Amino acid sequence: MPSTAVLAVVLIVAFYLFSSIKILKEYERGVIFRLGRLLPAPKGPGVVLVFRPFDQIVRISLRQEAMEVPAQDIITRDNVTLKVNAVITLRVIDAAKAVVEVSNYVYQTSQFAQTTLRSVLGEVELDELLAHREKLNLKIQAIIDQHTSPYGLKVVSVEVKQVDLPETMLRAMARQAEAERDKRAKIINAEGEFNAAQRLLDAATLLAQQPITMQLRYLQTLSEIGTEKNTTVVFPLPLELVTLLQHFTKSITTPAAPDTKNQ
Repeated sequence: MPSTAVLAVVLIVAFYLFSSIKILKEYERGVIFRLGRLLPAPKGPGVVLVFRPFDQIVRISLRQEAMEVPAQDIITRDNVTLKVNAVITLRVIDAAKAVVEVSNYVYQTSQFAQTTLRSVLGEVELDELLAHREKLNLKIQAIIDQHTSPYGLKVVSVEVKQVDLPETMLRAMARQAEAERDKRAKIINAEGEFNAAQRLLDAATLLAQQPITMQLRYLQTLSEIGTEKNTTVVFPLPLELVTLLQHFTKSITTPAAPDTKNQ
């Protein structure tokens, strides 16, 4: 009989010790409370002994977590109404603080992120929000990280995911973009005309220095026309010859004025 009792006690103790064994993965830490008091350092990874009912363990994951911030109604500084959502990447740095300092660190971080998103984006104009999104992401990340660091969290990144604009604002931006492209096209066309005129002026100045170059250019033009197998050849006349012919024609067609002195 005593041997049976001893065997039963041994089996109970062995079962108790076996049930006290907990295995924590590489990315897990165990925050242990012994008689309600926090042990100095979290346990893990590997084999951890938890002696119930004296000990209680809370498992905390140290992996990065992506949390989506719900779409927020935001009024920018230039009075444009938007819906903006974001994605936050965070991880637990201190497992003990994440358990002791806050009841639910994911929920609390989400609330901080929503209020920070509204306050930061409400201070900028629409153009700045669309053009300098990276700078705003870093600013939001710094503010949220300042709030979450006391309870052992690190905000790795914040990305503004989507910006929903009103339909009227989309049409206005489309008209603005069209006008901007039209202005660029006109400027490019004017610059091309200016450059072409400048080149023609430079060419005329160069040709005027050596009159023989005009003859060479004339012969080159005739050569280019001949290669096209044309039957008509156009001979350009100098402007001086045309002006001389006009004066000669006027002198023939204009009658001589009567001599009034002899009358």
